[in-house]
Amino acid sequence: MSLLTHLRARIPLLALTVGAFGIGSTEFVIMGLLPEVAADLNVSIPSAGMLVTGYAMGVVVGAPLMAAALSRAPRKGSLLALMAIFMLGNLLCAVAPSFGLMMAARVFTAFAHAAFFGMGAVVAADLVPRDQRAKAMALMFAGLTLANVLGVPGGTALGQALGWRYTFAVVAAIGMVALVGIAAVLPRMPALASPGLAQEFRVLRDPRVLLGMAMSALSAASLFAVFTYIRPILSNVTMVTDSGVSAFLLLFGVGLTIGNIAGGQLANHRPLRLIRIVFFLVVLVMAAFTYTSHSYWPAMLTLPLWGALVFAVVPPLQMRVIDAAHNAPNLASTLNQGGFNIGCASGAYLGGLAIQSGVPYSQLPWVGAALALAGFGLSFVARAQDRKHGRTQAAQAQREAAVFAH
Repeated sequence: MSLLTHLRARIPLLALTVGAFGIGSTEFVIMGLLPEVAADLNVSIPSAGMLVTGYAMGVVVGAPLMAAALSRAPRKGSLLALMAIFMLGNLLCAVAPSFGLMMAARVFTAFAHAAFFGMGAVVAADLVPRDQRAKAMALMFAGLTLANVLGVPGGTALGQALGWRYTFAVVAAIGMVALVGIAAVLPRMPALASPGLAQEFRVLRDPRVLLGMAMSALSAASLFAVFTYIRPILSNVTMVTDSGVSAFLLLFGVGLTIGNIAGGQLANHRPLRLIRIVFFLVVLVMAAFTYTSHSYWPAMLTLPLWGALVFAVVPPLQMRVIDAAHNAPNLASTLNQGGFNIGCASGAYLGGLAIQSGVPYSQLPWVGAALALAGFGLSFVARAQDRKHGRTQAAQAQREAAVFAH
């Protein structure tokens, strides 16, 4: 690839990265502002945590609806429409006068989430040669990780200083930057040839696609069962000051970025093995966090390691679903984001349920460990399914060869 061609591919990817940065910021920054939002809207912290669940469920519901609405639309126009929804939703969050309206605004914003990441991942892969697809998708998802390096700590600090509503107004402004960038530099890309939405949804009959989505869901559930309540964990268990929380979130975001880059580099080589190893290591780190969360420096070392692991699995899981659903990549990629957010909603709900049942914040990581262990077990089911699919494909190839020989 020449330098000019390389740059032409990377500039549109950066526009997608800015969009991912904005979406990641609005999804994750609520965790850093949970006490402020709860106090302002007159609800408890676990109740405010339902804003995380509501957003995630908005992604889940929005995934098939937006996939249906945009299935035949040009991809550039679709991405611009999604960023417009994102901007409006965040502006509504910034002015919401009550918890109910805040929840409605979060759900509306979430409708853009799955379709943007799903379609954006396929667009990113199409902008580069085949052997660089995982890296291209990792670059787009780097926006999501950078949101945790810059967006979440910065948004948390801004919300603590000026009020949480200013944070959502700034996120809306980031959406405007992404919209202008996509309009200016993304090439026109027609809609992918489609046999029809009903035909595309048949991809969900493939166990490999469903298993990939299930592992995405468990990965997210393991993360959000704990990370949704990271602010009270750091404040009440680790005894970190409000200003120190932003530093801890920054370290977590650095870990996410490193993990995303590493996952993108390794995803093209034995991705399922990488997924299995990461799930197992997350179990160990979550178990360790029940002890390290009690001390400042051990907790500070644990958070970036945890972040690196949870996002190292994102590129291989996304690649797995897209490759298994080669006849409907946009739909499968979008629905995989829906699966991820089923995990987000479930994890946030289970974490809140554990707290309301009397589980102390220091023991909450055991919930994340149990969910990661379930993902580890499911990876072995996925390996068996891959082998079965390989034998089926080999037998079919032999039959076709025999027919051709005769």
